[in-house]
Amino acid sequence: MIKLLVNVDHVATLRNARSEGYPDPVEAARICEANGAAGIVFHLREDRRHIKDDDAWGLHKAVQGLLDFEMGATDEMLGICCRMKPHLCTLVPEKREEITTEGGLNMPLIMEDYRTRVLPKLAEAGVPVSLFVEPSVRDMELCAELGVPVVELHTGTYANASEADRPRELRRLREAAERAHSLGIQVNAGHGLGFSNIRPFLEEVPHLAEISIGHALMADALMRGLPTSVSEMVALINEYNA
Repeated sequence: MIKLLVNVDHVATLRNARSEGYPDPVEAARICEANGAAGIVFHLREDRRHIKDDDAWGLHKAVQGLLDFEMGATDEMLGICCRMKPHLCTLVPEKREEITTEGGLNMPLIMEDYRTRVLPKLAEAGVPVSLFVEPSVRDMELCAELGVPVVELHTGTYANASEADRPRELRRLREAAERAHSLGIQVNAGHGLGFSNIRPFLEEVPHLAEISIGHALMADALMRGLPTSVSEMVALINEYNA
């Protein structure tokens, strides 16, 4: 069964624009769960550009379903995550100058560091790990080498592709999902998905467990209301759970 997890980072972005304490990402998380979301995603960045430490701990206390802590693999974030013990830690590449996460982890580059420094710390704390990766068969195999139980496929290239290029991107996602599944790895996905592009994705990509959507839902909610946006996305996804 495919589950929807809602990323509430952009609620914090809007709050921070005026620094007046609202809207509250924790309250947004409650509304999302009340309207069918299976859990919440947040990204605590090194520069704290949206989610702040108090938000992270508030979400940890308030969220009733799954809590997915996205983060760069810095020693600071590892310490916070190991103390918090969320349901899932999704490790992502992070650059100060980027507006949003621009792609998956560079798997060949991070292998040794993750094997010796990052994954042992999270394993010792009992925190399950997901790696945010490009939809590449080879990357799935490298994830298996590291022994990670979950991957999150980067769907941003698909979401931003032209109509002519989308079949190729869907094929890449399908092949990566099939390979991950064959290796015993749970397949999650996220980045750039929304009402305009999710149906072809759900029709073509197998073995999906969790889908993370943030910006598109928050943009839609600005016009139609968060309960409507979340409940309609849950209903749409559930069409593919029949």
